[in-house]
Amino acid sequence: MAEQTTSSIVIDAAPADIMAVIGDFAAYPEWAKGVTKAEVTVDGDDGWAEQVFFALDVSPIKDEYTLAYEWDGYDEVTWTLVEGKMLRALDGAYTLTDRGDGSTEVTYRLALDVSIPLIGMLKRKGEKILIDTALKGLKKRVESL
Repeated sequence: MAEQTTSSIVIDAAPADIMAVIGDFAAYPEWAKGVTKAEVTVDGDDGWAEQVFFALDVSPIKDEYTLAYEWDGYDEVTWTLVEGKMLRALDGAYTLTDRGDGSTEVTYRLALDVSIPLIGMLKRKGEKILIDTALKGLKKRVESL
């Protein structure tokens, strides 16, 4: 993964419960800010999605793109960009660490590149906003179920 931004959050749930929410792409428009559509286009043999199409509208990024996913049980899921209109790269991961007390630390790594030129500092700020929004949305969604 290229230059990336990382952030973590603790969620009061088991890794399996969190991964179930991460893997429920059809529900993303209900809780993932800016995602207007998420549709599994290729199912994996293991029951997890292999490729997912997204429509995203988070100013200043409005794009449609497809991500390829790799799942490592309930420990980690990584993704890479297959194709996008505005995005040139979107590599990321959720890493889940069971804290042994009924809670899980979720670390989100993200590296993105867009077709419009952005200063590195602005790009990292955008990544940070995306990550923090995603982690807070994930925590809220998991803990409300």
